[in-house]
Amino acid sequence: MAKERRRAVLELLQRPGNARCADCGAPDPDWASYTLGVFICLSCSGIHRNIPQVSKVKSVRLDAWEEAQVEFMASHGNDAARARFESKVPSFYYRPTPSDCQLLREQWIRAKYERQEFIYPEKQEPYSAGYREGFLWKRGRDNGQFLSRKFVLTEREGALKYFNRNDAKEPKAVMKIEHLNATFQPAKIGHPHGLQVTYLKDNSTRNIFIYHEDGKEIVDWFNALRAARFHYLQVAFPGAGDADQTEGFRKRWFTMDDRRLMYFKDPLDAFARGEVFIGSKESGYTVLHGFPPSTQGHHWPHGITIVTPDRKFLFACETESDQREWVAAFQKAVDRPMLPQEYAVEAHFKHKP
Repeated sequence: MAKERRRAVLELLQRPGNARCADCGAPDPDWASYTLGVFICLSCSGIHRNIPQVSKVKSVRLDAWEEAQVEFMASHGNDAARARFESKVPSFYYRPTPSDCQLLREQWIRAKYERQEFIYPEKQEPYSAGYREGFLWKRGRDNGQFLSRKFVLTEREGALKYFNRNDAKEPKAVMKIEHLNATFQPAKIGHPHGLQVTYLKDNSTRNIFIYHEDGKEIVDWFNALRAARFHYLQVAFPGAGDADQTEGFRKRWFTMDDRRLMYFKDPLDAFARGEVFIGSKESGYTVLHGFPPSTQGHHWPHGITIVTPDRKFLFACETESDQREWVAAFQKAVDRPMLPQEYAVEAHFKHKP
C-alpha cells in the first residue's frame, strides 16, 4: 500500500502544472507541501520548513504518504494553488527564479502563503502606496563603512532620495526613478540582504549599496522601487509594461542594467570606469562568440565581441560557462526591440573605452 501511495504521488508530478516548482519554477520538483497541496524543489522546501504553521513538507520519493495526504495533493496541485495564492500579484512584483538569492525566494514564499499578500491586496501597501521612507544601512563611497541613512521614495516627485543626517533639509542625493535599477547582490556586498542600486548622474552610472537587517523590509523597498519604475513607464510610455523592467545581469566587475554595460575597477566602486550601450539588432548591434582573428594579448580564451554601429568591443571571460551566460544576456538585449526611452539614452550615451 505504501508503494502504491508513493506511486500515486509520483504520477501527480506528470500533470502539466506540477512539472515545475510552484514557487521558483525549477524543473522536476521532488518535494511537496502536503498542507498547501503544492510540489516544490529541494531549495524551496527548506524555506517551507521554516513556516511549519502554514506548510508541512515531505519528499515525494523517500517519505511515506497517507491516503488522505495523497487525496489532498490530487485535489489541489500547483495550478490550483497559483490561482488562489497568486491571484492578485501586482505586475511590478518580482517573481524569483531558481538562480535568485535565498532572501528573494523566502520573502516570495512568505508573502504568498504566510502573509497572503496576493489574496488580500490591502496587505501590499508597504510597496504599492507610491511613498516609502525609512532607515537603511548605506555603504560609504570612500571608506567602505556602512552607516544608517534616511531614504525617501516618492512617486509624486519621481525620485529616491537619501539624507546624511536625520535633521537634514536637503538630500545628499536625488536619484530619478526613470534611470534607476536595483538588484540583490548579497555576495558582493557581504550581507544576505545586500541590494545594489544603480542610477544615472550626469549621464554616468553611479552605484549605491544598501541593506536592512529585516528581510521583509529590504524586499519591500526593492518592490517599491520596481512599482515606482513601473508606474513611471506606464505614464511616460503608455503600452510599456512589466516586461520592460529588466533585473540586470551581474558578474563581479561588470554590470548590465537595461541596455547599459558597465565596467568597474573594483566591484564596490560607486562610479563605472567605462560604459557601452547595447542596442537592438534593428539598430545595427550584434553579439559574436570569440574574438576577431587578428586579436592578440588576451589571457582568457573565451571571448565575446559586441559590434555597435560605431566600433567593436571585445570582452574575455574566464570560463566557458561565464561566456555562455554573458552571450545569452547580451543576445537577449539585442533581440529585444528598443523602447522609445532607450533611443533617448542611446542618443545621449557616451561610449567610454
